[in-house]
Amino acid sequence: MGVSAGEQAGLPEALVIELRRTAAELLGDVTAYADDMLGYILERIPEAGADDDLRGLTLGSCSSNLEAVLSMVRHGIDVSAATAPATALEHARAMAARGYSVDVMLRFYRIGHAYFSERLLSGITGFVPDPALALPVVANLQSYGFAYVDRISSEVAIEYVAELDRIQNRVRAARTDAVRGWIAGDQVDLRRAERTLSHRLTGWQTAFVCWTDRDDADLGRVGSTIGAHFGALHPLLVPDGVQALWGWVSTTHSPDLTPEGLAPLLDQVPAMVRISLGMPARGPGGFRSSHAQAQRGRRIVELAGPGAPVTSYADIALVDTMSGDLDLARAFVAAELGALAVVGRREEEERRALLAVLDAQGGLAAAAEELGVHRNTVLQRLRRAEERRGRLATDRVAELHAALRLVQVLGPVVLTPESDRP
Repeated sequence: MGVSAGEQAGLPEALVIELRRTAAELLGDVTAYADDMLGYILERIPEAGADDDLRGLTLGSCSSNLEAVLSMVRHGIDVSAATAPATALEHARAMAARGYSVDVMLRFYRIGHAYFSERLLSGITGFVPDPALALPVVANLQSYGFAYVDRISSEVAIEYVAELDRIQNRVRAARTDAVRGWIAGDQVDLRRAERTLSHRLTGWQTAFVCWTDRDDADLGRVGSTIGAHFGALHPLLVPDGVQALWGWVSTTHSPDLTPEGLAPLLDQVPAMVRISLGMPARGPGGFRSSHAQAQRGRRIVELAGPGAPVTSYADIALVDTMSGDLDLARAFVAAELGALAVVGRREEEERRALLAVLDAQGGLAAAAEELGVHRNTVLQRLRRAEERRGRLATDRVAELHAALRLVQVLGPVVLTPESDRP
């Protein structure tokens, strides 16, 4: 018998009759064959007997598949009409639920086909006494059996993948709900939350947010890269839509978020991705506070426009605090900087010189080294900056420093456009 009804029509009538008779005889003892097949499979795939439920499903799949294929042969049904029995699909779902790989699951069908072939070869003379018909019967049953297994294994593989997706979606949904509840301050059992999240909530918690304007960026890989950088091979990652990702790493010590500590990470971040890091903090409270900082850091980065791929909240905390009301921030900058609060190349040079001097606590040499210019150039720019401002650099130093830091980070967002220059 071939794999289609059309091919069967071309077979000698005596062979067709013998094929159908043989299939009917095998069907009469299908329960015993299913039990025997189960034992055969258990010897080669111990996972089949991992628990009573899975063992029962394996037996049911053996029985239903044997009955289906033999019934189709008996009635001359084209193999293209074959569909996976309900027990076979349930067996695939059970394998996915237990974490077995798709290869292990498909091995059941390869081993089952091997059993069918061995039993057929060893017992064919008992079923087909005529030697002239025995070999054609075996050949056709083998061909049909292979085509059936090929078709059914594809169906169960699809169901396995679908069940795996369902399981992973449930896990992701539970994890996302737990994270959002924890962030919102809901009363959540710590140990239960740790199990759901697969994440330790004690120790140091460092949150990060990754985002992009692309739909094809692999933010999961970026999140894993960040985790590996901080020594956490399995960071907690929660997608926030398609173009953003929340993440946390749990460590036994506070990670180094200085520019020097983050330098090795910079080259590993794709050009289209930006990362905001919250400040490390201990325990469940740190989980929440670090995430809130990472989120606020993202706001500052987006306000400032293209910049460094990785931003630590510690570097922009002051700017975040002062920029909640942008109109108020602009008014503050204008009041403290005067004519320096204008977009322009010369104003930018003078602001940078003034900020470098303040950062160096008045040291012109240190400021010159930071800017990469001569000491006298720093002094000249400082004097011009004081003239534009209308005040000495020593007047309202704290406010001046804060205003310059706002401009350094946010730039034109808090400056007067050049077209509006008085």
